[in-house]
Amino acid sequence: MWGIDASPRAVRKAEEKASARGLRVNFRVMNALSLDTLGRTFDTATDSGLFHTLSDADRPVFVKNLAAALVPGGKYFMLCFSDLEPAGYGPRRISKRDIGESFGDGWTIDFIRPATFESHTRVQGTKAWISGISRW
Repeated sequence: MWGIDASPRAVRKAEEKASARGLRVNFRVMNALSLDTLGRTFDTATDSGLFHTLSDADRPVFVKNLAAALVPGGKYFMLCFSDLEPAGYGPRRISKRDIGESFGDGWTIDFIRPATFESHTRVQGTKAWISGISRW
């Protein structure tokens, strides 16, 4: 199992949690826009809260790097802020159309469903999309 994050603090916290749970995980501090430098591929990738932070220009870079990190037939599961969440809280919103346009050639959108981001600061959570996307 592998985990990456651009934040050294987030990686340290994840390492501590994994150690406390007796899990063996390879953690790396790195930018998701350079996944192609990992030098390996995976069957599955999960994203909880990254995609909605990407700029319009960074989305295709990320998708290209994700494709380099997934085997053909590999699965990508994404949880991102939804455009159904009213303005005023959190980062930019993502629409189903944004997801579809980002994952065109070389990808199949298996599902996009409403979900909720759990939050320490909002009891009700935040409206999100959960998506399953397959690489050809």
